Amino acid sequence: MREPDAPGEGRIAYGEDPSQYGELYLPDASVGAPRGVVVVIHGGFWRAEYDASLGRPLAVSLAAEGWAAWNLEYRRIGNGGGTPATFDDVAAGIDALRDLRLGGLDLATAPVVTLGHSAGGHLAAWAAGRLRDQRWAGGLPVTAVVSQAGVLDLRASEEAGLGGGAAAALLGHAPTEADAAYDPAQQIPLDVPVWCVHGTADTNVPLSQSGSYVARAQEAGAEATLVEVAGDHFVVIDPDSEAWAQTLAVLDELG
Repeated sequence: MREPDAPGEGRIAYGEDPSQYGELYLPDASVGAPRGVVVVIHGGFWRAEYDASLGRPLAVSLAAEGWAAWNLEYRRIGNGGGTPATFDDVAAGIDALRDLRLGGLDLATAPVVTLGHSAGGHLAAWAAGRLRDQRWAGGLPVTAVVSQAGVLDLRASEEAGLGGGAAAALLGHAPTEADAAYDPAQQIPLDVPVWCVHGTADTNVPLSQSGSYVARAQEAGAEATLVEVAGDHFVVIDPDSEAWAQTLAVLDELG
């Protein structure tokens, strides 16, 4: 299994900026082609002080389960990110999978799953709807989404003051209906299944962010599932937790 354990090791750039890279983790070649690819998108309220190191333990776990894992870094608030740069990077990072050697995986038929935590959950869900916008049209389609305690409603996030106004910092202004291109809650319904895994004791991003999204998606006829797990905001990215075991079980349904 390929495991980039240190900064710089195993990195593949998809752009010229220092934050435009991913880390590719592949299962052992002896098991055959990967089951599919999971794009791991870290959280941190889109801020530069949080980076792809948050996703590495999950990527290692995914590779051990037979998945190709693409641990994605992107520009964030404070290092050139914001709107639209952060979104452009996530789109470009996903599209870059077409140019990678993925251990015999055929992207035309294999699952391409975005899995993100917190702000990464927002970007994971956003990525599944991005191809509707001409700016990102023609990109690699996402076939399923796993949001881990995701910030899925930017307007509700700002109203609740989540992350000290992080949504407004991302957009450059308080979110409104005019920001539908960037807001998963305003992209409902998606054409792919969405699982929202969320800790019942989460005080950073309330469970209502996932619960409301799933309820509205189901009402709109989309396939969406709420998976409530015991624990706080970070239990969902602990690879030794029952919450992560439940997330792996969700992925088992896909490949």
